[in-house]
Amino acid sequence: MAASRRILHFFRHLSRLDCNNSSSLRPSLFICYRGISSKLFVGGLSFYTTENSLSEAFSQYGQVIEAKIVMDRVSDRSKGFGFVTYASENEAENARTEMNGKVLNGRVIFVDIAKSKRVREGMPIARGPPEPIDT
Repeated sequence: MAASRRILHFFRHLSRLDCNNSSSLRPSLFICYRGISSKLFVGGLSFYTTENSLSEAFSQYGQVIEAKIVMDRVSDRSKGFGFVTYASENEAENARTEMNGKVLNGRVIFVDIAKSKRVREGMPIARGPPEPIDT
C-alpha cells in the first residue's frame, strides 16, 4: 500500500513540474518519462573508464543526459559495459555511427541502441510451496 502511494505521489509531482525547473528529479528520469530520450549500449569499456570520461567522450555528438557504467557488486569493478542517454534520437544515432569501433581509454568500444529489459519467459522461479489448485 505504501509503495502505491509513493508512485502516485511521484506522478503527481511530475505533473506539477515544468521542463525548465525539474531539479528535484534526475534529468534522465524526467526525460524518459516524457518519452524523448534515446539510450545507447556501450560495450568493450576499459576498467579505467569512468562515468565522467564516458560522458565527455560522447558529449561531442549531442547533449548527454546520463552516462552509467555497470559495476560488479562483489568486486566493485566495471563489468566492461555501460549506457549513455541522449536528449534526442538523432544525437544518439549520430553518436552510435561515429563512436562504434573507436578506441576509448585503450580499448575498442562497440556502440548500439540499448534494448529494453524483457520479462523472463518460461518456468517461474519457485518461491515457497505451490498454491493448491481449486477444482
